[in-house]
Amino acid sequence: MDTLLDRFLRYVRIDTQSDETSPTFPSTKKQLVLSRMLFEECEQIGLEDVTINEYGIVMATIPSTVDGDVPAIGWVAHVDTSPEFSGTNVKPIIHENYDGTDLVLPGDPSRVLRVSEEARLKQMVGKTVITTDGTTLLGADDKSGVAVMMSAAAYLMSDRKIPHGPIRLCFTCDEEIGRGIEKLDLNLFGVCCAYTLDSDGSGRIDSETFSADQAVIVVRGVNTHPSVGKGVMVNANRILCALISQLPTETLSPETTDGREGFIHPYHIEGSVSEASARLILRDFETEKLAEYAQLLESLAAPLREKHPKAEIKITIHKQYRNMRDGLPKEPRALEKAIEATRAAGLEPNLNVIRGGTDGSLLTEKGLPTPNLSSGQHNPHSPLEWTTVEEMQQAVDVLVKLAILWGQER
Repeated sequence: MDTLLDRFLRYVRIDTQSDETSPTFPSTKKQLVLSRMLFEECEQIGLEDVTINEYGIVMATIPSTVDGDVPAIGWVAHVDTSPEFSGTNVKPIIHENYDGTDLVLPGDPSRVLRVSEEARLKQMVGKTVITTDGTTLLGADDKSGVAVMMSAAAYLMSDRKIPHGPIRLCFTCDEEIGRGIEKLDLNLFGVCCAYTLDSDGSGRIDSETFSADQAVIVVRGVNTHPSVGKGVMVNANRILCALISQLPTETLSPETTDGREGFIHPYHIEGSVSEASARLILRDFETEKLAEYAQLLESLAAPLREKHPKAEIKITIHKQYRNMRDGLPKEPRALEKAIEATRAAGLEPNLNVIRGGTDGSLLTEKGLPTPNLSSGQHNPHSPLEWTTVEEMQQAVDVLVKLAILWGQER
């Protein structure tokens, strides 16, 4: 019988990196490899109503073991990994009985998980820590959540005496690029609330996320041979760099903000003399601030348009997701049960905000309250990503307690 660790290792070895530049859904076909595997595994452990659609979204049901009209709840995790770092040929390393020292990653010894920089590592002595070899990300975001959900489902299916209502599992694609639930049929999902398994550590319950937009800046210049460029050439690279260089650096950047502070983050730039572009993310807990950040970009572009009349500077804003805070009160039991289940699993609930977003942000905005729960991940989107078997198991325990508590509702 598969263990939690078996599942996790099997999932992270599959490259499922998404691609925000792709117009297809899912954005990469390789995500379908894991989706199809999960479809088969759901059938193998006896789940009902197992489906996979053309977009790679897998859904399944853990049937109720109690009589009466019990609310159905959902568990959600995403199969894709971040485009920010390679997910190809992941080589997970298991550090059993971790001794509390720095972990040098052998694939790239310059990358070291230092205890002095990782406060959580100090608490993991004696536990089973899993890292990469330093050449890729690990994919615990969110394959820890996937493994936790499958392990909790297998446990509940193995003991039908545990009292619980119907539970719907949902595995999505393209969460990392903001499209995770774009093709999800909420009526088919059919739950009163859901929980994403996509937060770090253990015992954490996220009830707020950033509100988020993407800004795309495209500058079109005029190219010519540099030998005859005087008075003719308009260098798009220089204009774009001039705009980006005016963004605040002491505030409004990921490097200088924390807590509830927002930011403007240019994360990808490419270009040539004739055309240059940048992609930025705009983030804040207060949704109305996003419009202010967009206006700041326009105000920086205006004098450059005057200075370079032959250039075209276009700024396009794409809505991504909104703070789940405003939608959770629609089903107050979603948070209440999460807190109660965490305590029942022997953990102290850590109510928190997440400086990012989840599928739950979009689900909540669409009317399905979806808090975010711990799945054991740390340092996502990074070659220094890590997790522990023990924290993932605690997440399994929380889901089982959550199932039992919702099974008492009528």
